[in-house]
Amino acid sequence: MKEYKILCKGKFISSKEKLDVKNKFSGKIYATTFLADQYILDRAISGASVAKDVCKNLSSFEKFTALRFISDELEKNKKALGEILCIESGKPLKYAVAEIERASQTFLIAAEECKRLPKDYMSLDWTANGKNKEGIVNYFPIGVVAGIAPFNFPMNLAVHKIAPAIAAGCPIILKPASTTPLSTLELAKIISKTKLPKGAVSILPMNRQIGNILVTDSRIDLLSFTGSPAIGWDLKKQSGKKKVVLELGGNAGVIISDISNMEQLIKKSLVGAFSYSGQVCIHAQRFFVQETIFEEFKTQMVAATKKLKKGDPLKAETDVSILIDEDNALRVEEWIAEAINNGAKILCGGKRANNFVEPTILTGTNPKMKVADEEIFGPVICIEKYSTIEDAVQKINNTKFGLQCGVFTNNISELDYCFKHLNVGGVIHNEMPTLRFDQMPYGGIKESGLGREGVKYAIMDMMEAKVLVK
Repeated sequence: MKEYKILCKGKFISSKEKLDVKNKFSGKIYATTFLADQYILDRAISGASVAKDVCKNLSSFEKFTALRFISDELEKNKKALGEILCIESGKPLKYAVAEIERASQTFLIAAEECKRLPKDYMSLDWTANGKNKEGIVNYFPIGVVAGIAPFNFPMNLAVHKIAPAIAAGCPIILKPASTTPLSTLELAKIISKTKLPKGAVSILPMNRQIGNILVTDSRIDLLSFTGSPAIGWDLKKQSGKKKVVLELGGNAGVIISDISNMEQLIKKSLVGAFSYSGQVCIHAQRFFVQETIFEEFKTQMVAATKKLKKGDPLKAETDVSILIDEDNALRVEEWIAEAINNGAKILCGGKRANNFVEPTILTGTNPKMKVADEEIFGPVICIEKYSTIEDAVQKINNTKFGLQCGVFTNNISELDYCFKHLNVGGVIHNEMPTLRFDQMPYGGIKESGLGREGVKYAIMDMMEAKVLVK
């Protein structure tokens, strides 16, 4: 059995408490690692505090070299790393390898962005007393960053905290999810080969009680959390004066006004609806289809969903596999039952076996049902009809969430209306809301979050402006 040591202040160490990591499909223990205790975490925070000045003074070239090396190593080893990610998360292999590729790209983007950290010049003679005065604005690293990453994209969502922190010149302590820590500990091995200062990066699995110190400790200058809304907003309340960035959940919607290319639309819809069994923050959960094309889309989508290949995530042909654990599968099953008991109709799927839930399509749902109102984080979608684009936008907005929305239309006025009136952080044209490019600003409004990720935008959150007036 493999054993993974944890990275604290540049050194790989163990602790008194072991953490077994299971193969999520077989249920058997695949590897073991360790949970950091309070003493280890304190060492990491102290080390990061000492490393602040060294990281702050790293040149663009030094940061670029480290980030580019990490990117290259991830790309070289993507198949092996993808397999580990697949085993620990239950994510189908093709999606796991794609996640490693994205992580590599995210480090590459950070390598490029660290060369062009912002600097501003401003004339100050706009008022009488500003004559002959000018301002030079530089941006400086905020300090120690704490990152808390979830299980569903255990590598790339962690990388969206680590890579911008390195680029900004901030030391970071990353807490991966205890169910899926192995891919980030593999990343730790790569990071340790760079010339980054000791203490610049620590990767520490922790239980929730110890991990909460990252939230409350005053030596942490910024908290970046990705996870559920209930936990995220509670952490913000506990965080004191530190800056907080929250990337939370959603029940992303799709507006379908045009089906001129049905084959391509269905292909995209299957990925948006059922990739990684819907365990995606921007999972396409609510489909609103123009009433004149509703029956055609519904029929085609049901037929295609029934053809999805289910099974072992390590098999290359697998499209849909298990959820992260049986508790989540039971919850999804309960939400489906609640919808059916309240008048919804099941078009396909709906059955559960252990931690596997069949890809499920419902119709006749309403915003009072959990399958439509909450983030289901499972392989379940709702397909409903709409009459006008204004009606569709109102339906999308009728939720507490606001992360992303996909809009399929070839009518420029419809797209313009959606962009202006959808209450979301991103509108994705002729694509699923599941689409994300790692350099774009990414985040939500309302219950879906606070601040933006995307390398450039995360870097800006990790820096503070200072002006020199002369």
